[in-house]
Amino acid sequence: MVKVALVDDHQLFRKSLSLLLGSIDGVSVDYDTHDGLAFLKYLEDYEIDVLLLDLEMPLVHGFDVCKQAKLMVPSLRVIILSQLTSKEAVHKVMEIGANGYFTKNSSPEMLENAIRNVMDRDYYFDMALSSVIREAMLWKKKRTVFSDTPTVYLTPKEIEIVKLATQEKCSKEIAAVLNISTRTVEKHRNHIMEKTESKNFIGVVLFALKNQIIELEDI
Repeated sequence: MVKVALVDDHQLFRKSLSLLLGSIDGVSVDYDTHDGLAFLKYLEDYEIDVLLLDLEMPLVHGFDVCKQAKLMVPSLRVIILSQLTSKEAVHKVMEIGANGYFTKNSSPEMLENAIRNVMDRDYYFDMALSSVIREAMLWKKKRTVFSDTPTVYLTPKEIEIVKLATQEKCSKEIAAVLNISTRTVEKHRNHIMEKTESKNFIGVVLFALKNQIIELEDI
């Protein structure tokens, strides 16, 4: 059972979303609140797998809740729920360690897909944001001076694993494609994260995009 917490200051939206989540097989809403600080307090004593988090809240901003929650429980998957779709907002979500970004205008069916993806693949981005993600990457490149060559190199096998992961394949499916064990895939994934100094696999994807190892179309 995937244990979900929901933090959003709009009560009607939060309660409606709780009912929707409760109808998904294998998912339970264990906690919901309008208060990010209350959630962080709850996280001290209870286990949560996925946090669905709004950004713009009155007491404490979602960015700060995300950063603190990931420090407390690094394995926590955080999906940002927001109407903000600017390149600055999307890029900041990428950098603070969130595992995914889900726009509030998306269909209910896509929410289940988002939860499954962050559990199986460690990341999810609403593809309605594909053009914004591209802009965010280009915006970052304009603001950052990169060397002509990356300081970290990925082997052909590692690049293949990254590409397969971006194609909605979990470790078991990647193992089947590459004819290796699931444990070997997990070792490769962890090693790639260490090499690229990524907090989660979305950080790996960002590294690969920044260094043109993969293209946005591969996602």
